[in-house]
Amino acid sequence: MTAETSQTLDRGLRVLKLLADTDHGLTVTELSNKLGVNRTVVYRLLATLEQHALVRRDLGGRARVGLGVLRLGRQVHPLVREAALPALRSLAEDVGATAHLTLVDGSDALAVAVVEPSWTDYHVAYRAGFRHPLSRGAAGRAILAGRGPDSELGPGYVLTHGELEAGASGAAAPMLGVTGIEGSVGVVMLSDSVPTRVGERVVQAAQEVADALR
Repeated sequence: MTAETSQTLDRGLRVLKLLADTDHGLTVTELSNKLGVNRTVVYRLLATLEQHALVRRDLGGRARVGLGVLRLGRQVHPLVREAALPALRSLAEDVGATAHLTLVDGSDALAVAVVEPSWTDYHVAYRAGFRHPLSRGAAGRAILAGRGPDSELGPGYVLTHGELEAGASGAAAPMLGVTGIEGSVGVVMLSDSVPTRVGERVVQAAQEVADALR
């Protein structure tokens, strides 16, 4: 038996998804065509979403995602972090390196969870909240590689050396197949290179985190 659903709520969520997928916003007419409903319905949906700051309309009348979505998004990080911690702990202990979960934040890569190994004499200090451009470091590069064809990702992970910290090497793999979340799982270690087995273990951990978030 199919559960009852709210048609209005469903349409409102579809509006948000449509607006999130465009950089230039959508007009009422464009939304009407995409949703298959009349303009009056779209006006009502937008007015309700605007009251909650989830949608804003510019001077040209185009609707865009509002700042209220950012407030909701901030609550996502703790939930994602909690789901990822078991896989990160296992990864850090297995390879003896600092493991991290990194998510996209605008044009930056933002570390939202970090786990350090318990048994090593020394390891790289890395903190949650650390951010860097997506184009630098294994975590950001893995996210960018995950946006392209599979062939661009090579063995499934990205390796870097000395891009964020002198003498440190990193390995990261993108989280794939998680709707609404774009990120990577990786490790950083004090070495000139990352062993192949570590790269493969990072790919496994990224899959574990993705599975936990689905």
